Amino acid sequence: MVVGAQAREIDTVVIGSGPGGYVAAIRAAELGQKVTIIERDAIGGVCLNVGCIPSKALIHVGHRYQEAQANTPFGLTTSGATLDWQQTQDWKQNQVVNTLTSGVAMLLKKHQVEIVHGEATFTDNETLNVVQEDGHELLQFNNAIIATGSRPVAIPSMPFGGRIIDSTGALSLPEVPKRLIIVGGGVIGSELGGAYANLGAQVTIIEGLDHILNGFDAEMTRPVLADFKQKGGVIITDAQAKSATQTDDEVQLTYTVAGEEHAVTGDYLLVAVGRRANTDTLGLNNTDVKLTDRGLIEIADNMQTSVPHIYAIGDVTAGPQLAHKASFQGKIAAAAIAGDPQAHDLHYGLPAVAYTQVEMATVGETPESAQANQLDVKVSKFPFAANGRAISMGETAGFIRLISDKTTNAVLGAQIVGPSASDLIAELALAIENGLTTQDISLTIHPHPTLGEAIMDTAELADGLPIHI
Repeated sequence: MVVGAQAREIDTVVIGSGPGGYVAAIRAAELGQKVTIIERDAIGGVCLNVGCIPSKALIHVGHRYQEAQANTPFGLTTSGATLDWQQTQDWKQNQVVNTLTSGVAMLLKKHQVEIVHGEATFTDNETLNVVQEDGHELLQFNNAIIATGSRPVAIPSMPFGGRIIDSTGALSLPEVPKRLIIVGGGVIGSELGGAYANLGAQVTIIEGLDHILNGFDAEMTRPVLADFKQKGGVIITDAQAKSATQTDDEVQLTYTVAGEEHAVTGDYLLVAVGRRANTDTLGLNNTDVKLTDRGLIEIADNMQTSVPHIYAIGDVTAGPQLAHKASFQGKIAAAAIAGDPQAHDLHYGLPAVAYTQVEMATVGETPESAQANQLDVKVSKFPFAANGRAISMGETAGFIRLISDKTTNAVLGAQIVGPSASDLIAELALAIENGLTTQDISLTIHPHPTLGEAIMDTAELADGLPIHI
């Protein structure tokens, strides 16, 4: 404790107000806890303010801009479509981000969650020091939930600043760049690269692996890559970014491929090589909370750390850095604090989505994981090219794939690449969580004509009784 200061006693404190933190706070309040949430920046955290929400807004604008400019097969012709970038940015901030963040603030107020703006650090296992604009305050808590998220990883030879930007900077550029260089072909780099390619930028992706969009197999990424290259996008794999130099007007990246040095010049350089957990500034060294070698907080399946009354959720824990994972963990942590004996993370599948031009989504087992785990499975694939709704939309690229147990027909995994993949995957996540079989899906009446019908068609294919293929 800080000498001479009196700690204020509180019940449950949540550090961070992102999709994990604010959900945990609301659920804890619903379960009867008096909750205080501490946020050093803006309510809503990275996701709502400078992450998943504003990026999807710009991705949507890119889609609409392409639709307005593209030649269509169904007789609709548009000409003279223009983009008012300032209006786009104003809409993104004022009508999307601000609407959602103010909504979260309202929900916290509705549930009587106290909001404290400041930087929190642990002084011991029971006390936090919160540095605020006008001083600091000590808080002595009964329970704590760490939900501090993550931040972009910087490359030492190309520190952020000027025309070298992170994902946050990429969302607030003063103009659509004519040339955009991206180091890192993961989901963030590929999503933003696709968005700016749709908006007219010449995009070059530099990736150290032999492929981009790691986590999605080659069959899934094929239509994504085809679309990106059709728009003039360039992907350079097996490449090592070395250094970057910039002027007032442009930035040059030096990279090597097979030992040979190359350079590419752009208006901006986006570095998107991953994110690092925000655990190093929390004062966890003053506690008994155990960390992994990677700086992640070790947790049990009820989100409990090595200190029984301290919990951790979201990006500071192992596993995919996904907002919906953090939200789910937040509900578990709140329930565990409330004494619910069933508060454990026992989910079978965690959906993941890439909001590329052609969306991709996956949950549960993949063909590769099934083989690695020596599972006896059936792989069934139905193309959107055979779906009436997709044909009527002119969006026939991609497919739905089911991984099912050969003996029981239980759905073990699913992948979707194609229109509305991000929405369709939820049905299959539900099926996996509830142990449904392909017959359970095929015997469920799906409305016609819909994209969701393709899920039923894939299940019928798995059952050996396909109608539309």
